[in-house]
Amino acid sequence: MEWLLLHQVIAADIPVLAICRGMQLFNVFHEGGTLLQHLDGHTVNTADPSEPAHSVVQEPGSRLALILGAGPVGVNSRHHQAVQQVGRGLRVTSRSGDGIVEGVERPDLHFAVAVQWHPEDQVARFPAQHRLFEAFAAAL
Repeated sequence: MEWLLLHQVIAADIPVLAICRGMQLFNVFHEGGTLLQHLDGHTVNTADPSEPAHSVVQEPGSRLALILGAGPVGVNSRHHQAVQQVGRGLRVTSRSGDGIVEGVERPDLHFAVAVQWHPEDQVARFPAQHRLFEAFAAAL
């Protein structure tokens, strides 16, 4: 169902904000996109799901850089899979310090952004994450 929905949304150029597993689906949906099946040490268990686990840095000129800023941003990624091969048409827009892809976008669409972390858990505490949802809402 998600695959079909994503196909329809992309075909109609409806704004997309894909989060965590959604980013993984977004990448695999695009031709050639693959996943690294297991990352050691990337499981984070904290009492507060908004607590940053590490930081990411955005690629200059990317939509994420415009929204979040170019400097390091604390994120709460808690995943054991990650983008391995980036799907055709996607641009890597954010990486963690160890080089793991944490954000991609499709620059030929109006708004098609995917992040590996959970901004919905951080929106109340971190203005950068709130701006991500504001940008998505503005694109609708």
